Amino acid sequence: MLAKDIALIIEELAPLKYQEDYDNAGFCVGLPSSEIKGVLLCVDVTEEIIDEAIGLGVNMIISHHPVIFSGLKHITGNNYVERIVAKALKNDIVLYAAHTNLDNACYGVNRTIAQQLNLQDIQPLAPLNTEPQAGAGAIGNLSEAMSVNRWLTFLKQHFSVPCLRHTRPSKSEVQRIALCGGSGAFLMDAAVAAGADCFISADFKYHDFFDADGRLLLVDAGHYETEKCVLDIFFDVLTKKIPNFAIQITGKISNPIIYC
Repeated sequence: MLAKDIALIIEELAPLKYQEDYDNAGFCVGLPSSEIKGVLLCVDVTEEIIDEAIGLGVNMIISHHPVIFSGLKHITGNNYVERIVAKALKNDIVLYAAHTNLDNACYGVNRTIAQQLNLQDIQPLAPLNTEPQAGAGAIGNLSEAMSVNRWLTFLKQHFSVPCLRHTRPSKSEVQRIALCGGSGAFLMDAAVAAGADCFISADFKYHDFFDADGRLLLVDAGHYETEKCVLDIFFDVLTKKIPNFAIQITGKISNPIIYC
């Protein structure tokens, strides 16, 4: 099977036109016409994951985050991106990413998180003008209100984190929940306008918590933690279309953040 045929399966779910202007989704390294023996799925491409692909004998890696985000002027091994690109090229490994196009897809990252959190009446938080069922973030409702303490405990368990960063609760219960996998601070005002009691995302800055205080419960659940569901999304869509093909989820954790 050719790399471009595998990419097309992903793009049926997450068209490249859905990606944000700053993004670099699609083929990062390698030829779309490459014959693929197997696929490795990951959130981030690291040197360790390249080595894993080599050991498994697969020659295509599909990640959520593009390894090349801004232009490369040199490939001399001076940083981890250059080393990853050089090793992929040397070993004929194709690198492909589905990033904000998968975030914004109708059945992409954010709807998946919302479904996993048992939300109902799920809609995009910031719909695309051309396709209102697609867009950034998601918002929905719990079937019944939940106490803040119980909700925060549930989130820690769901995202497998030992702690959460969050604002002081202004309400004793939450029911209407907004979310955005990864860095979603840009959607906080939209969450407030949509009547959310809680907004879950990651990478909030110090002053974001001041801005949210009294408006809603702001919860930072971690960037990797809120996006690791991409592994299940990739695996499900690919195995349904090509069930007898070698598709594997990485056994490595690429999260660079350690809790202690």
